[in-house]
Amino acid sequence: MPNLHDIERRINSVSSTKQITRTMEMVAAAKIRRASERVYNALPWASAISEMLISTAKYAPLDSEPLLATHDEVKRALIVVIASDRGLAGGFNSNVLRHAEKLIKEKERQGIEVEIVACGKKAIGYFSYRNIVPIFEFRDLSADPTYEEAAEISQFAGDSYREGKLDEVIIVFNHAKNAAEQRLIEQQVLPINTTSYAELLGLAPKEKDYFEHFREKDLNHLPGDIDFEPDAESVMHYLMRAYLRNTFYYALIDSAAAEQGARRTAMKSATDNANEMVNTLTRVYNRVRQGAITTEISEIVGGAAALEE
Repeated sequence: MPNLHDIERRINSVSSTKQITRTMEMVAAAKIRRASERVYNALPWASAISEMLISTAKYAPLDSEPLLATHDEVKRALIVVIASDRGLAGGFNSNVLRHAEKLIKEKERQGIEVEIVACGKKAIGYFSYRNIVPIFEFRDLSADPTYEEAAEISQFAGDSYREGKLDEVIIVFNHAKNAAEQRLIEQQVLPINTTSYAELLGLAPKEKDYFEHFREKDLNHLPGDIDFEPDAESVMHYLMRAYLRNTFYYALIDSAAAEQGARRTAMKSATDNANEMVNTLTRVYNRVRQGAITTEISEIVGGAAALEE
């Protein structure tokens, strides 16, 4: 049985760890609000630019913007993996990285050459350990992503797709469903995916109109055509640039919010476990101390009885 000194030292060690995890939990909780507000404010524009592009692309000439085209054969793909710079966030990084690795192997089995953009030190270290060299690496930006980071990724993805060097672009990241829950997202950026942000992120399930075929057509609201000013090429080029930049930027800030939520949850769990361990060790300490006192009393009584005899 351990002695009292060992148990007391263990209690002090666990208590010190508990103070650290509790502090990290409070810091993450403070950062969640700002990160969540950032995501909340960016979502309307990201959804609007995506829906505007999808709704207008079908009226634009096929040769107005090369990024609107779907390549006949997928030979090269770009996967943008968004992780964090720091750990202590539960399964936040492992979920993204394992899914990305599985996706890479799946693409390679199909004969597709895959290139990686690694955002976050954990992603860089993960792929470097597996001898996968990312074409772009971004460090120390996971908690506070910048628009310049998104612009650099979108510039490379857009130019490469336009020149035929890429045939597919995918983002893998964690979506902050709420402050306590994260959801893994695999988003196809190029070629254009008609899935809306609401459907992709599970924000507002699309309701089916079961009576659509029974309704009378409203002749006063017929679908119309779209005129492009100054021309279709300029408009679609602007929309595609805005779409790409905002898609990558939203994924980055959404992942940043999810990171803080995952870290707060992990640190809360660690703090609760530390409290439970301290309580258990305290009971063991009291039991050992009580046993030592009882033994000492028995020895004193036994010695006194021996002297009387």
